[in-house]
Amino acid sequence: MGAIVEGSYDGSNDSVTDIMDRLERYADLIEPWAEAVSSRLIGTLEVADDAMWRDRSQRISAGLRELMNSGTGAVTRSIIDEQVKLFKSLPLQAADRVYDIHNQAIEAVVSGKRSSALTDAIMRTGEVTVARARTIARTEVGRASTAITQARSTAIGSRGYIWRTAEDSDVRHSHKEMNGQYVDWAKPPTLDGMTGHAGQFPNCRCYAEPVVPED
Repeated sequence: MGAIVEGSYDGSNDSVTDIMDRLERYADLIEPWAEAVSSRLIGTLEVADDAMWRDRSQRISAGLRELMNSGTGAVTRSIIDEQVKLFKSLPLQAADRVYDIHNQAIEAVVSGKRSSALTDAIMRTGEVTVARARTIARTEVGRASTAITQARSTAIGSRGYIWRTAEDSDVRHSHKEMNGQYVDWAKPPTLDGMTGHAGQFPNCRCYAEPVVPED
């Protein structure tokens, strides 16, 4: 995306139109790739979740395990669809960014101000997109992992979980206060103005430890 912007922008309206068109086409082009990447991610998370459940398998009957695994299909499909949308949004956001900054640059010239800083900002679109992509990646891993755990847990009658943190200095204060607390699956907490379960907040590394019916 950075290469598309840097190789096309020359300060003209035509170059902005060209960039926006190319980025929109790129968003459509990456859809099959995005679905494949998301599917591999979900597969990896399901394997990790399987390992967690195996640790508790002595308290879960074969019938409950079958029921637990049957509850993930619709959830994983929903996660993949949402992640594909997020991947495709990156070039579209980049196009909007170029358009907005370019208009600001034009206004700066009209008002007699320097526009070089705004032009430099357009050229940094690739860096900004990389930062957004990293945030999406970190957030989606936790969000998807929690969704899979929740689907399996509720399928076998779990009503809630114990909130666990990474227990290091990077844990946010609000999340640190949640560590060890019981949370009802039906009542996700609101922290710092956002509502969600452990692992579902931006850059959150917390996770849910399910409380199963036998506990």
